[in-house]
Amino acid sequence: MRAGAYSPNHIGNDTAIFNATVEQLRKRGCEVNVYSEEQLIAGEVKERIVMNMCREQRSIAILQQMEDDGCLVINSGYGIENCTRERMTRILIASNIPYPESLIVNTNEVVRDRMIEEGYSQAWIKRGDFHAMHKEDVSYVRHPEEAQEVLQEYFLRGINRAVINRHLVGDLIKFYGVQGTDFFFWFYPFDEGHSKYGHEAINGKSRGIKFDIEQMKQICQEASEVLDVKIYGGDCIVSPEGEIRIIDFNDWPSFAPCRNEAAPFIAKCVFRAIKDFKKK
Repeated sequence: MRAGAYSPNHIGNDTAIFNATVEQLRKRGCEVNVYSEEQLIAGEVKERIVMNMCREQRSIAILQQMEDDGCLVINSGYGIENCTRERMTRILIASNIPYPESLIVNTNEVVRDRMIEEGYSQAWIKRGDFHAMHKEDVSYVRHPEEAQEVLQEYFLRGINRAVINRHLVGDLIKFYGVQGTDFFFWFYPFDEGHSKYGHEAINGKSRGIKFDIEQMKQICQEASEVLDVKIYGGDCIVSPEGEIRIIDFNDWPSFAPCRNEAAPFIAKCVFRAIKDFKKK
């Protein structure tokens, strides 16, 4: 299970989708032992097949070592690490996945002039080293001077690297998916009152801009493959012209608006991976 510190404002939802998936696997005849993330770190997990929602850096290292030793791990520890901001940004851009123009910077460097030179005004600053744990780990800024101030705050908090995404105008959409299945769910989070930190208010109420849903599914599927994350979710912006760009991609989110629908598909994905694993 995911440690509470890594489920900001979503502890109950994260626990619920995990438990729902466990129940679905048991219905398929699997014996499932449930552990806390703390037990994993303490070395109490000896299974060769591990389904996890971990986020703690020590947990990720353990999961990666288990994979290297031949265990089946879903989501992959390497995939979880790939969803940290700097790595995600580099991988998505290198893979030609539609993503905002971005700067990757040290938090102690001067970025004001560079942002002005490259035409950045409104932007998002995100800690580069890890997943967001606090509201301040993702910050909206209205001009380069404010960006410089936020970077200084990050530096004083001990965060050494940051990603600056150009702000995209358009409809904000939240999505959930399960690799290798037909499951894909999307909605407008601001319109539905769905929020983690309140950032949805920046783009505001959706305008219902038309877009190609099949193209969105394909973009998200490709992102899940290059990031090596089977159970995923995230956010994208649909521009006034209908262009789709991913702005965030997460390893195993809460699936809160579609938990009951998603759990059987997540279990199906895991069960299929187990069968393939046992054939080896």
